[in-house]
This record gives sequence, structure tokens and C-alpha cells, in this order.
Amino acid sequence: MLKIAWSEVYAHPLPDNHRFPMIKYDLIPEQLLYEGTIADHNLFEPKPASEKLITTTHDIEYWNKLKTCSLSKSEQRRTGFPLSKQLVRREMVIMQGTIDAARHALKNRIAMNAAGGTHHAFTNKGEGFCLLNDMAMGARYLLNNKIRQKILIIDLDVHQGNGTAEIFKNESDVFTFSMHGDKNYPLHKEKSDLDIPLPDFTDDVTYLDLLEKNMAVLFERVQPDFVFYQSGVDVLETDKLGRIALSIDGCKKRDHLVLSSCLNNEVPIVVSMGGGYSEKITNIVEAHANTFRLAQELFF
Repeated sequence: MLKIAWSEVYAHPLPDNHRFPMIKYDLIPEQLLYEGTIADHNLFEPKPASEKLITTTHDIEYWNKLKTCSLSKSEQRRTGFPLSKQLVRREMVIMQGTIDAARHALKNRIAMNAAGGTHHAFTNKGEGFCLLNDMAMGARYLLNNKIRQKILIIDLDVHQGNGTAEIFKNESDVFTFSMHGDKNYPLHKEKSDLDIPLPDFTDDVTYLDLLEKNMAVLFERVQPDFVFYQSGVDVLETDKLGRIALSIDGCKKRDHLVLSSCLNNEVPIVVSMGGGYSEKITNIVEAHANTFRLAQELFF
């Protein structure tokens, strides 16, 4: 059974003028339930992650600033959100959602978090709508508990996974792969284990050809026993921030390449949603919903 982490707090921690990026977290499960792709039993509600889990990945000094809401104004501006206890709790729930999803994926080959993909969170700071790094925390959980030995993080959000790259820059048991817009945020890129920078307006054919070649190389080279996948849909041509020119069908084929690679190589996978900023919310929801539809179609 496909298990999906979702909570009401995913969509409701912010003032109205910051709500647009959050609306999708309500609409995606509503759409999937309405069309019958999932049922209520596919959803589970995670609790907030513990301080012990959070500080396996993030510096205690940074975590103390978050939990006491004492980030400076410049630090808050860098995250893009006004800091509040509700927002920090949301991040804690998302973190636990990815860890719980990893447990489900070990049993069912795949599991998903209807939020997450918070790849701009560094060891000691937040950026770009990310305060804590869920995929990094999930990877650390599996490694620290000796559940898995070699983690591959596949990051296909349009923005480089700079925080994830920084967290694992000196760790050989996690391989970070980021395929992203070369001229897009962040201005200063960190060094992933493998970076594929893309020119503006890269189309379906070019993108999918590059990804397919790299999927084959990655699974042969890394030999992962677990995958975390950041499936941001800000690669769409309609995205306000992306500058990559994928169609919705191209985005779906991208997800199919990643999911089928894991299935064919018998490697469990956790999928986190990442970004999406198209002007029409229907484009965002449809592209994300395709990821869940493919998970059901391929694995169950």
C-alpha cells in the first residue's frame, strides 16, 4: 500500500500574504482522493520530529534559534518566511513525515511525503523557504540506525540542492545528485557529488535524454540501497521562477524515469514534493499529482 505523509499543518502556518506557496498542500491530497488515486487509508499524519533527531543533522545553536524564534531579521529574510512557533512546528512535522515515509518505503518499496524537499536548509542556517532539511534527516536516520549503508539523493527541483550538498560534503555514504537551472537561485552553488547545470529554456527532449543517461550511470556507480527523491515541479515552462521549459507530460516522464529506475534496481525510494510556482495552481497540482499517480501505477 502506498503511504503518504500529510498533515493539516503543511498548509496553514502563515499569514494570508504568504499563503500561495502553501495552498497546494491542501489541494493535492483533495484531488487524489476525489479521483480515487488514493483513499483515506493511504494518508498518515506524522508527529513533530524530536530535538534528538533534528540535531543529528542541524547544529544545536541553529536549532535553539529556531525553537525560540530568535533568528535575526536578516536570517529570517533569507528563509523567505516570517518566523513563528507554528512555522517551526510545521517543519518538525515535515521532518518526521519523511523519516516515517522511509520506514514505510522499507516495507512497501516506495512512500511519499506530500510536502518536504527542503533542500536549501544547511547545517546551520535556512534559505529559500527551507528551515530544516527533511531528506538529509531521513538519510541520517537510516545510516545512524544502520538500516542502510549507501544513500542516493536525487534532486530534480529547478534550484540546486545547496543545503543538502553542504550537509553531506564530507560524507561518502551519501551521494548527492542535483540537476538544476544553471543561472537560477541560488547564485552561489555548493558542490554536490554530481551537478548537472542546465541552460535556460531546456526542453523535454534535452532534459529527459540527460536524465536517462545519468540515471543509468548513477545506479551503476553509486550502488545505492536507498533513494530520496526531490520532485519539485518548478521545472515547468509555466513556472514563474524556473526558467526551464518542461511540459507537464515531460515532468511526468521525468518522474517515471526516477521511479522506474528505483523499481528496476530494487531500491526503496522516498519522494518529497519540492517547489512549484506556476501562476495557475492547476498546473502545480496536476504536475505533483502525476507523481503520486505514477507511484500507484508502477509499484502497486
